[in-house]
Amino acid sequence: MKIALLGTGFGQAHAAVYAARDDVEVVMFGRDAEKTAKAAGQFGFASSTATDAAFEDDSFDLVDICLPVDLHAPFALRALDAGKHALVELPLAANLEDAKRVAEAAARSDKHVFVDMFDRFIPANQALFDAVREGTYGRLEQLTLWNLTAHLWPGASLGLNVLPLEAMHSDMDIITRVLGLPRDITVTTVARNEDSAAIDTVLSFDGAVARSSVSSLMPSTWGARGGYTATFEHGVLDASSTMGFDGRPTGTVTAYTPDGAGDLHLPPADQYTAMIGHVMDVLHGNADNQLTPAGVLDALHLTLDIDRRVNPRR
Repeated sequence: MKIALLGTGFGQAHAAVYAARDDVEVVMFGRDAEKTAKAAGQFGFASSTATDAAFEDDSFDLVDICLPVDLHAPFALRALDAGKHALVELPLAANLEDAKRVAEAAARSDKHVFVDMFDRFIPANQALFDAVREGTYGRLEQLTLWNLTAHLWPGASLGLNVLPLEAMHSDMDIITRVLGLPRDITVTTVARNEDSAAIDTVLSFDGAVARSSVSSLMPSTWGARGGYTATFEHGVLDASSTMGFDGRPTGTVTAYTPDGAGDLHLPPADQYTAMIGHVMDVLHGNADNQLTPAGVLDALHLTLDIDRRVNPRR
C-alpha cells in the first residue's frame, strides 16, 4: 500500500510506525524541501514538496493528514474526491460543520476516512470501556482524567489557543464514550505565557461527574504523564502512564473493590502502532472501521464547546 504522509511535525509519530512495517511504501510531503528530506530520511522514505501529487498521483492509496487543524477537513474531502482513503490526525475539523461534511462525504463514498482517536487503542482505556459496557463494577459515578506534559515537541505551542483541540480532545472522546454529552460544563484556566498553560474542566451528568485536567506547565524532566480514576458503584479503576513522542507509553491499571486490590493484566501495546494497524486491517478487509468521522462528532462537539469558553475571541 502506498501512503502519502502530509506533515513533518507530528507526522513523524506516524512515520515511525510505518517504518516498522513491510507492507507499505511512504512518501513524506512538506513545504520546506530540506526539512522534509531530513525528516523523511530518518525513516528511509522519499520526500516531496509537491503536495498536489498526494491527490493526483493514482499510485497513492491512502493520504495521511498530519497538518494544521484548519486543513484537516478540506484535505480529507479532497482525498475522497480523488478516490483515496484518508487518515486524519485529530481533531477531524476546526468546526462541527466541516466535520459533518466529512462524515457525510465518507458515508457516501466507497473509501474510508479514519480519525486518529488513538486513545481508543490504549489498553488502559480499553479496560475502562469494557468495565462500563459490561457493568463489571456497576454504574460509573465519577471519572477524573489528567494529562500533564512538558514541551516534548520542539517549536510546538501548548498554550490556551491549542490545548482544547490538541490536548483535551482525547479526554472528551473517552468521556462521551462512557457518559455521553454533559448537561453542564465549568472551565478554569491558567496561562504562564502564550505557549504554556493549564485547563481544568468539570462536566456534570445525571448521576455522574467527570473532570479533565491538562497542563503544559511541567519541566522537561517530568516528560509526559497521564491517567484516570474511574469510580463505580462497586469499585475503582485507577490508571497511570508515562508517554513520549515515540508513542510507546508504559503504565498500570489497578482495580480496587471491597474484596481487595490488584493490577489488571493488560496486553502490551502502543496506541499509534495499534491505530495504524487497525487502519491497515480495515483497508485489507479484515476489520470494520472503528474510527469513522461520524463516530467522533460527539467528542468534537464537546471539545469545541470547551474551546469556545477558553478562546472566546477565536
